[in-house]
Amino acid sequence: MKKYGIEFLRAKLATKSSRVKLRYNYYDMKTKMRKISALIPPEFRTLTYPLGWCAKGVDSLADRLIYDGFDDDPFGLEEIYSMNNADVLFDSSILSALISACCFLYIDREENGYPRIECIDGMDATGVIDPVTNMLTEGYAVLERNEEGKAILEAYFLPYRTEYYENNSTEPTEVFEHEAPYPLLVPVINRPDARRPFGHSRISRACMGIVQSAMRTMLRTEVGAEFFSVPQKYVVGISQDAEFNNRKATLSSFLKFTKDEDGDHPVLGQFQQQSMAPHLDHMKMLASMFASETHLTLEDLGFNTGNPASYEAICASHEQLRLTARKAQRTFGVGFLNAGYLAACLRDEMAYDRTAFAGTKVAWAPIFEPDASQLSNIGDAANKIQQSFPDYFDEKKLHKVTGL
Repeated sequence: MKKYGIEFLRAKLATKSSRVKLRYNYYDMKTKMRKISALIPPEFRTLTYPLGWCAKGVDSLADRLIYDGFDDDPFGLEEIYSMNNADVLFDSSILSALISACCFLYIDREENGYPRIECIDGMDATGVIDPVTNMLTEGYAVLERNEEGKAILEAYFLPYRTEYYENNSTEPTEVFEHEAPYPLLVPVINRPDARRPFGHSRISRACMGIVQSAMRTMLRTEVGAEFFSVPQKYVVGISQDAEFNNRKATLSSFLKFTKDEDGDHPVLGQFQQQSMAPHLDHMKMLASMFASETHLTLEDLGFNTGNPASYEAICASHEQLRLTARKAQRTFGVGFLNAGYLAACLRDEMAYDRTAFAGTKVAWAPIFEPDASQLSNIGDAANKIQQSFPDYFDEKKLHKVTGL
């Protein structure tokens, strides 16, 4: 198999990191609004309008993907992850993969010989992927950066070997020989396909475009609110020699005007008050588009649409989100299993065959936690199935359905 080398992977990471950083800016609500209107007053052009829709779209899925151990685990992978703070490791890996399309699990050996697993974001790691196993044939990661963001510690991953480079050196400063038959850098990928094996970000181009339109709508709403609060007035027929204070005319309740020597007097008027409804309707339209793109509802984005929904109604309105979560569980499970497999090789100092782990699967908690009424329905259904197929439901199967 062709070997690309560390320089190729450095260049590859440089081309991809900017896109990952852009998506993190949207997630952190730090992205700048592209202003396209010349009619906005200069005083409003410096205002920022953070909008958390992208963060909501990511968190709504990430919070439903809850790691619940391993099924059929003869190699003790659950113990390895427990020793590596599994709750934080899984949550941070899932969140990072949803934002950047792919994160990486870096495996190393501690001083006591036990494997250590660390999550590295897609902005700091890349590699060449094997589409059959979804593991890397070679990988590269930036393990440490200085205050200016320059890489000061890098790692180049190969089967049975990890090379470390300090301060952009051309020769490795340290080499770690190991027993794992794959590089100790494992991708955890969100929605991979044949064209994009490193997956797709949850923050799609459509999401970013809709958020830009929504921020501009918020800016227009802010400008419109000024005219809505203080309607514009006008005076016709005032003498050119008369003194007139615009600010006083805006804030005073009464103004005094006298007739001139010809008996004429100014005529006061007020423009029609601007309505805020078009801005609100436009914002709701954009929210509907974003909800459709991310499989959420308007209520998830802060628009109240009716009375609180039941468990069945929530599940029905989030059916597409449930299917997306199932897809994410399958693809993320492959990455976590691959990392556990290499960690077991490192722990036992033995190059296990990958097929020995084929029966091991990552277990997940239910995507939607059932309420009391749904638990009653599940109990009735389980009782009927148990009567037809005795001993079908054991404690593990009921736990998968109910989470209890």
